[in-house]
Amino acid sequence: MKCALYCRLSREDDEKEQESESIQNQKSLLTYYADQQNWRIYRIYCDEDFSGIDRSRPGFLSMIEDAQQHKFDIVLCKSQSRFTRDMELVEKYIHNLFPIWGIRFVTIVDHVDTWAKGTKKSRQINGLINEWYLEDLSDNIKTVLNDKRRKGEYIGGFPTYGYQKDPQNHNHLVVDPEAAQIVRQIYLWYLQGYGKQKIADLLNQNGIPNPTVYKQNKGQHYINGMMKIPSSLWNRTTIGRILKNEMYVGTMVQGRQVKPSYKSKKIISVSQEHWFRVEHTHEAIIDDDIFQRVQKQMEQKRRSDGSGISHPLAGKVFCMSCGRAMNKVSNWHNEKQYSYLRCPQPNFCDGNHSICFTSLLQMLLEKIQQYLVLYYTPDRNVFEKSAAKETLICEQKIRSLQAQRDKYVHAIQALYLDKTEGIITQDQFVHFNREFLNKKQILEDQINTLIKRIEDSSSVQQTKKDINLTSIASRLLPFVINRIEIGKKDNHIKTQQVHIFWNF
Repeated sequence: MKCALYCRLSREDDEKEQESESIQNQKSLLTYYADQQNWRIYRIYCDEDFSGIDRSRPGFLSMIEDAQQHKFDIVLCKSQSRFTRDMELVEKYIHNLFPIWGIRFVTIVDHVDTWAKGTKKSRQINGLINEWYLEDLSDNIKTVLNDKRRKGEYIGGFPTYGYQKDPQNHNHLVVDPEAAQIVRQIYLWYLQGYGKQKIADLLNQNGIPNPTVYKQNKGQHYINGMMKIPSSLWNRTTIGRILKNEMYVGTMVQGRQVKPSYKSKKIISVSQEHWFRVEHTHEAIIDDDIFQRVQKQMEQKRRSDGSGISHPLAGKVFCMSCGRAMNKVSNWHNEKQYSYLRCPQPNFCDGNHSICFTSLLQMLLEKIQQYLVLYYTPDRNVFEKSAAKETLICEQKIRSLQAQRDKYVHAIQALYLDKTEGIITQDQFVHFNREFLNKKQILEDQINTLIKRIEDSSSVQQTKKDINLTSIASRLLPFVINRIEIGKKDNHIKTQQVHIFWNF
């Protein structure tokens, strides 16, 4: 009779029987037993460093495939727990499929033999004991790991980008100077007014590998599970995670995700109040003041249309399929600019979710005008209040734009110091200096435009002359619109669903 030998070893067994459980010892024991029974060995299947609950063990799956094709007659293991610790697999294979396939299952230590009558209950009891063992082991491991998390000891396999494990203590993090410098640059650029995508573009232009590739280049066997398509490029999502990560201020944050069961490979997110947060566990890369300034800046959800002033629908238009806020994108064609709103992840969404920005804006203004015709009667007091409110809004915008302009003034000064100290090259200085000056000029032009608007609206009579349904609708737009959902385009019948949720 032909016999298949199956051996398995995992870390869960290391402290239980140690040397006696080694793969080599299992092979020797099984080979000797098969010879004693005059069974011809077809093949030895091995899985090293795989848990008994793992259903994707390569050696195990190969053996099951061969068993189904009846390439051998017997499966021989040292014990039932070597075959599996999962009660469902015991029932599936040992008690159901193996008999159907004509496969006999035998173990040496716990004397399992599916040819022996009256042993099914003992096999089931063994299966339950093995599963209980794993459940208790899982609970014990969770207790130990949570205790380490409470103490601020790092227990992850791969440190956060910018850090590396302390060679003297793998539960402690130390700064990785090369990656930390990139993290500092990302924060600096963001405070200087660069958006997340622009920062990603700058890093890509300078040939800086993203965190995944950087770790792999350092010899780490790191795989980014969130990256569907392998890439060496930075993206705005990665930049956003770095800008939000408290680890960079010296706070150890762990336990953000858990497995619902020791049997499951699925990972679920944990609400923030249940995270393990311990301050001052490692050296900070980013000062707390800078980190808080970045968080405050990121809280401003309204997106710029490229001019530096938020468009009236910013943060209000969402993809109907995935629920994500849509981005405003502009293209130039024949020296004319065309703008449209689109889903930020069109490749993973159901269809083409985009709409011409001008068309959507015009549609909304027409609807508001229809309401105004029905319910609005012009009033001088309304004009006065409107003029005063517009002046106040313009003054607030001017102060905001002046603050942004001052940042570029300081950035230009810092850039010059970086050049004189040799931190950046002459070419880099010229490139960034030109860009900073251009942005500074754009901000000054916007400030002058707003000042002119205040002067024009100072006269109530002038405001009354200028007011018409379109201008009122334009001013009301940000206040009366709660949310807009854009459906996918149907190119065949040229229709598209647009759901508008009003604030009245």
